[in-house]
Amino acid sequence: MADRLEEYRGKRGKDRTPEPWPDGPPEPGGDDLFVIQEHHASRLHWDFRLERAGVLVSWAVPRGLPLAPGVNRLAVHTEDHPMEYLTFSGEIPAGEYGGGRMTVWDTGKYETLHWNDHKVEVVFHGERARGKYVFLNRHNADDDRDWMLRRLDPAEPGHEDAPEFLEPMTAVAGTLPADDDEWAYEFAWGGDRTMVCVSGGRLTAHDDTGADVTGRYPELHKVGETLGSTEVLLDGEMVIVRDGRPDPGGLDERRRVDGTAAKQMMRHCPAFFFAFDLLHHEGRPTLELPYLQRREMLADLGLSGSNWQAPQYFLGNGEAVLAAARQHGLGGIHAKRADSPYRPGEADGDWLRIEA
Repeated sequence: MADRLEEYRGKRGKDRTPEPWPDGPPEPGGDDLFVIQEHHASRLHWDFRLERAGVLVSWAVPRGLPLAPGVNRLAVHTEDHPMEYLTFSGEIPAGEYGGGRMTVWDTGKYETLHWNDHKVEVVFHGERARGKYVFLNRHNADDDRDWMLRRLDPAEPGHEDAPEFLEPMTAVAGTLPADDDEWAYEFAWGGDRTMVCVSGGRLTAHDDTGADVTGRYPELHKVGETLGSTEVLLDGEMVIVRDGRPDPGGLDERRRVDGTAAKQMMRHCPAFFFAFDLLHHEGRPTLELPYLQRREMLADLGLSGSNWQAPQYFLGNGEAVLAAARQHGLGGIHAKRADSPYRPGEADGDWLRIEA
């Protein structure tokens, strides 16, 4: 009988990684256990492993579990893994096969509806992975590992995939409100309004017209890896900061390049994304939630990276915030009614722009 773990062992050194290394042959079990691992290797992906004949049949899925039907995800069929991988989390050393951090994203039981070399149809019964899915062999003559993952049953009630873009809500010119304690204040950074969507660990960015500017800001690519499987649509500004202040000239330089040229400019003209609103979160639109609740949810994301953050807002005390903006050479502040929903494409007076 062929050793189904021969390829697994051949790609690893027993003493070089913390991964399981079973000595004996696989022992068949109930064929009903699964694990999905979030794998921060050279590129973020999710490893799907299903128990079959004493091993874990495995696929690497770059964008993770689709939560709604009609979404096809690439699934790369990889070598079988030992059953001990059901609970494996750890750091595979750099330079080793699969080097990077691996954690258990979900685990549980599954039931088999269909299983052959062409189609594997299952129902997941996990905490996060639930529902009917199919792995389809695309019979690519050039790559026998080329499969696809698709959800078959309807999405969970209320689920909506995040849009990549919504027309931004805008502020109107105004003065400090008299009912100060009912307003929140943010610094106006003078950057380019930008919508950032993260889904399946991948990021897309659009300017205020809806044009795709993802290639313009390679600094943001790691945001997707940071958020992992968390799906969000963020509203914010792209800003160039030099000598501690926004630099409009630098921003103009960055608008003219993308791709390789943008990567070269990262060194001397780095861009920063300042997120100030959360419009979609984990399959649910947040537009009708009050501003303060959206900001709390935004803070919970922990957006704090080398080129991205969610700057602080201030509830009330607008005079002091405006004075601080003047002191730091900013163009002004934004006042936002604390209980206001987000109205895409509107400028209804719930957001004010106050010049410094």
